[in-house]
Amino acid sequence: MVEATQQSTVDDAHRLLAGRRLSVLTGAGISTDSGIPDYRGPDSPPRNPMTYQQFVGDERFRRHYWARNHVGWGHMRRRDPNAGHRALAALEAGGVVLGVITQNVDRLHQAAGSRNVIDLHGHYNEVVCLRCGAVISRAELHGRLTALNPGFLESVGAVADVEIAPDADAVIESTQSFRVADCERCGGMLKPNIVYFGENVPKPRVAAAYAIVDDSDALLVAGSSLTVMSGLRFVRHAAKTGKPVVIVNRGATRGDELATLKVDAGTSETLTVLAAALAG
Repeated sequence: MVEATQQSTVDDAHRLLAGRRLSVLTGAGISTDSGIPDYRGPDSPPRNPMTYQQFVGDERFRRHYWARNHVGWGHMRRRDPNAGHRALAALEAGGVVLGVITQNVDRLHQAAGSRNVIDLHGHYNEVVCLRCGAVISRAELHGRLTALNPGFLESVGAVADVEIAPDADAVIESTQSFRVADCERCGGMLKPNIVYFGENVPKPRVAAAYAIVDDSDALLVAGSSLTVMSGLRFVRHAAKTGKPVVIVNRGATRGDELATLKVDAGTSETLTVLAAALAG
């Protein structure tokens, strides 16, 4: 592998990737320009996401989560894809990108027009019952939570004044009075249809993501610090099989030593220029 350096440019990435079919791995950094903060960017505040064990094992944690999510979901559903999402969708339409593996739950790749997307950690707009397996839309649950908690959103204040995390978790403290909705079919526990810390990504989903990487000629990583193994494993796999790895991210990543080339820059502007060059 060629040592990754912060001096690498979009032109360097273009020269390396030209003529190759790409698999793409994205993280929270690609959505920051859509108004969704990331977890581990250079300017991100410390975050302690709730674990699966906390959610299912403690009613207080669960109530706290749903109260915060009730506020945060209103923010997330109004976000639009940005230039980085659109650049990847254009590259897929042009046959350059074979598919996108995303660690995000915001569905912005699909909104931008990407078709072959693996939502590695699920997505925020569905809710699943842990007892009977019923799946409902997050919009439906929003209506139920609003009815159960009249005036709650108004008491929190404007969403624009509340800090929102990438999984739609809003930073609010007073949640003791919030009422949680259970499954209308069986009375079971409802959980967002996303992979929590402490859970494993379903094996078929992982296999489908590996298949995209295997079918490609190179891996492009955009907006991920690669801190968690769920994303880093694809970088390790690509590097092990001799595929070039290009990382576009602000700040260091856990995969830098495996990268063929690293561009330390924002994803929106970098992917826009890179897409135009590769399309040409």
